[in-house]
Amino acid sequence: MKKAKNPLKITAILSCIFLLFSCNPLENETESDSLLVVQNITGTDIDGNVVNYLQSDVQRLDEQTGQPYITADSASAALKVSLLDPSPIAEASQYNSITINRYVVSYSRSDGHNTPGVDIPYSFEGSLSVLIDVGSTATIAFIIVREVAKIEPPLINLVSGTEEGVLQVTAKVDFYGQDLANNKVKATGYLNIFFANYTDN
Repeated sequence: MKKAKNPLKITAILSCIFLLFSCNPLENETESDSLLVVQNITGTDIDGNVVNYLQSDVQRLDEQTGQPYITADSASAALKVSLLDPSPIAEASQYNSITINRYVVSYSRSDGHNTPGVDIPYSFEGSLSVLIDVGSTATIAFIIVREVAKIEPPLINLVSGTEEGVLQVTAKVDFYGQDLANNKVKATGYLNIFFANYTDN
């Protein structure tokens, strides 16, 4: 006679399967039912037009005095929140809304030269405070290149003339937050940046 299967073992297996499929893989196996998506990140060209890249002038000249100065560069990201399950059993609630509280910018080059402070600017972290409801999209502005990066290598080399031309990097932007049930979420977007001393050119 065959022995009956252990009901406790079956229950344990089913519980593991449920947890496996209920976790959001985007942020450390968070159990959030909400999904944060970066729809796009935009910058500006040297004339101030909104484009899907950024032309960053490493040094500008004051139109009245002719004196050089530097400014940070900003970008805009369209972030959308949706339910992880497109056909949920229960309707979305206020606990599915997501608060974005910080972001991290890091840079890379396609040629493999990626030493911070030598080949690329240092990565950095910024703070945000944006609440996005499920089914909604929010466009947020944030700093993507700091002023201090323009007085450090490799960008200062474009100002001094020790390096000429255009330095192209890819900025990776990680957005972090949590839903109102305190489950962590994360989303990532990218923007190409072209650094040069455009004013002098």
